[in-house]
Amino acid sequence: MTSKPYLAGHYTPVADEITATGLTVEGTLPPELTGRLIRNSHNPKPGVTPSHWFKGSGMVHGIRLREGRAEWYRNRWVHTPALDGAPYLTEHGPDLTASTAGTHVIEHAGRLLALCEANLPFELTPDLETVGAHDFGGKLRGAMTAHPKVDPVSGELHFFGSSPFPPYLTYYVADAKGEIVHSAEVPGASASLKHDFAVTRRHVVFVEGSVTFDPAEHSGIPYGWSDQQPSRIGVMPRGADGAGQIRWFSVEPGNMLHAANAYEDGRGRIVLEGPTVDREGFQLSWNWWVGAPGRGTEPNTRSYTRRWVVDLAAGTVDEQIIDDLAVEFPTLNEDYLGAEHRYQYAVSFPDQEGFGGYGVVKYDRVTGARRVHQVGDARLPSEAVFVPAAGATNEDDGYLLTVVSDLKQDASQLLVLDAGGLDRVATVHLPRRVTAGIHGSWIPDGDLDGGLG
Repeated sequence: MTSKPYLAGHYTPVADEITATGLTVEGTLPPELTGRLIRNSHNPKPGVTPSHWFKGSGMVHGIRLREGRAEWYRNRWVHTPALDGAPYLTEHGPDLTASTAGTHVIEHAGRLLALCEANLPFELTPDLETVGAHDFGGKLRGAMTAHPKVDPVSGELHFFGSSPFPPYLTYYVADAKGEIVHSAEVPGASASLKHDFAVTRRHVVFVEGSVTFDPAEHSGIPYGWSDQQPSRIGVMPRGADGAGQIRWFSVEPGNMLHAANAYEDGRGRIVLEGPTVDREGFQLSWNWWVGAPGRGTEPNTRSYTRRWVVDLAAGTVDEQIIDDLAVEFPTLNEDYLGAEHRYQYAVSFPDQEGFGGYGVVKYDRVTGARRVHQVGDARLPSEAVFVPAAGATNEDDGYLLTVVSDLKQDASQLLVLDAGGLDRVATVHLPRRVTAGIHGSWIPDGDLDGGLG
């Protein structure tokens, strides 16, 4: 019995790779759900106890849907050198291929990429076998964020690489064909942890919080809260000369891991939203991530949605917490990425006293309404991925896909929820309990080259 919370309960690793076909479906799967839901998770090999949740080797879980059927489930480790014990730090410096590859998985330009922010991405086949490290034809020489953004208009992939050492921040753009066409070091950045960022139609928005490089942290993830680290938002115009025009704006101390979205409002101001934690909230989550004594019951227990409004003309920032529910893993209809959106979604967590439960949350940013789909006792939903409905006319015409870990049944299901009212549309029963993970993507047929079995 492990004492590490990230290796127990919903996060208990699975011990092997399996493939199952002909999955049982309750309800009716909409025929437009033809593609793959692929999720990533930290899942160390049997007998391996990583010193931090984020150090666990990546395992991807895929569910293949086609025209109303659930054809298969399969899970595969991402076979990087780190899976076999290769160290990240070598006598020649960091080995960017020695990746956990366990944070996210995306598709761009026909490539399926497993991501970890300290390393190169790893390419997978449509059937989740490992191809190898992908460096964009040699144009990516540093790490890549686990949270790139696909511009829904141009198809460009915007991403960054960050480091605790200079250059602290490098920005990249790959075109719709997957070729890097622009890169630039971003001036004024610091060693602050930059896990996610946002892209508007006209700007790139970076967030530097109060968590920064800490060489005294020995968990293997050398970051910690610092009251001396200024919290800032960096706003940079998109375009070849944007880096030289970046402006940094001071904000209240805190840490944001994931951005919900950002956009320019009717007055030209930058509006950014995302769950944030204060000093106590970060420490509670960190204690859980490393299995420290006195850890909180759950991570994300003081993670509240915050809104920043950056007035570029006045040089000011207005910020406020806009909801008192503990949430993480914000998502939206990605056709609205970078544009003003009405709806966003998240996963709710118990608070620091253990009150409240897990659920899928929908926010209406126009009315201020909040709706929660409670998934039930001892059941944890994954990040809810939005998929548009066929013939959609409204922003929330579509479905939310979430994989639920059920401890009482030692099982998992894929829930398909109507994004409008959060009612259940269908349930796909999976052949095993899927390890609670972090991020994933819906990849419709046609977006991957070949391998559409």
